[in-house]
Amino acid sequence: MLPQKFAGRLGLLILLCSGLWILYFFGLNRTGLLGPDEPRYAAIGQAMAQSGDWVTPRLWGKPWFEKPALLYWMTAAAFQTGLDVDLAPRLPVAITSVAFLVGFFFIVRKQFGDRASVCALTILATCAGWLVYSHVAVPDLPMSAAFSTAMLLLLPSPALTLRRAAAAGLCLGIAILGKGLVPLILSFPVVWFLRKQFRALLLVFSVAFAVALPWYLLAALRNGAGFFNVFFGQQQFARFLSGEFLHAQPFWFYIPVLLGGLFPWTPLVALLLARRLYSDERVVFLVTWFAFGFLFFSASRGKLPGYLLPLIPPLAALIGIALDRARDRSVANACLIAASASLLWLLPTAEDALPNALVSGLRRTQLHFFPVWLLPVVAVAGLCAVLELRGRRTAAVSAVALSIALLIARFVWRDFPLLDRTASARSVWIDSSRNLTCIAAGQSFLRFGLAYYAGRELEDCH
Repeated sequence: MLPQKFAGRLGLLILLCSGLWILYFFGLNRTGLLGPDEPRYAAIGQAMAQSGDWVTPRLWGKPWFEKPALLYWMTAAAFQTGLDVDLAPRLPVAITSVAFLVGFFFIVRKQFGDRASVCALTILATCAGWLVYSHVAVPDLPMSAAFSTAMLLLLPSPALTLRRAAAAGLCLGIAILGKGLVPLILSFPVVWFLRKQFRALLLVFSVAFAVALPWYLLAALRNGAGFFNVFFGQQQFARFLSGEFLHAQPFWFYIPVLLGGLFPWTPLVALLLARRLYSDERVVFLVTWFAFGFLFFSASRGKLPGYLLPLIPPLAALIGIALDRARDRSVANACLIAASASLLWLLPTAEDALPNALVSGLRRTQLHFFPVWLLPVVAVAGLCAVLELRGRRTAAVSAVALSIALLIARFVWRDFPLLDRTASARSVWIDSSRNLTCIAAGQSFLRFGLAYYAGRELEDCH
């Protein structure tokens, strides 16, 4: 017979792997590519695989410098392994997300202990922001995973080895290949925290530039001024300074985005008000990472929800640490965890609204609430409160996560086909017997998706 301790850990590992599979891989291709960005990026990666040109991203034969090459390389490599048009763009992103979550767990565990790491991993893996961007083939998740790994490797330590610094530089370089200058700017807090470890600091940025610069130099040599004008002039600086490309938003835009991205764990942010947390320099590093990035993104005129993704891991780590260090059997903590569970009542509402929100926008989407879900959600919230009051905090947090996994599995199985019919070009392409030659007036929002599934640029119907 297996020792009880080993059997318990094996059971926990099996449960964790099952949960990650449900959350990140189950039904990944039950809906086609969504919106304009996902099929556009996928088409560029597919063209890269077909042409063998891994330097210049091209959309329908024309250079496209909206983003650097990382996501396109991932998609192209997936196409070359034989994956289909739906899995090739999405599966590499999902794998990247899960790989990061595993690394995140072990780094937080080494730095802050078992309970903090379990709570932090559970919060990050099941929060709305991280989950959503792990299911779509856009650059935000790969960049955020690489950048966050770099930052976690550089958590303050008197014994920061040059090997860790080099590994952090490698990850930072990959992040720069994911979204340009943004991760480089977000890493500025590292300069302050490593100011007394100059060799390590120099190594981080030397390795990062050694990893990232070759592609930028090759792209510039092959494409000349067009690369600099579009990539740096329009996509990097103009987005920040002027909010071009229809993304201008007010300064406070990211406050509701952050609260929504943490869903359903938003109430646990209250734990960060405990002053005793901030006597730990590592916690101060995490806070600085988050606060600097939040102010930077808020100052930008151009704003999109996905930009905030690299700030979710430090926030999840902070909440996990706060949960670990909070007083056990606390009525206040029981209320906060129960409140997080109670918010799950809104998940069916969000799932119901998603198809129309993707097509028409959130402001034009009518929300429907489902009283039938109140009773089971209240039961889960009550269970979580009881578990906390009995000193089983990890079990209380896990109960919320299990409920999320079950609701997500239900949504993927039942509602993804509806999402496919209403918000993806795949169903339109299939219904047309894969024989579309032009885009009808009412299909303009599916333009890039229809072109992707058709494998060629489509003109408007006349």
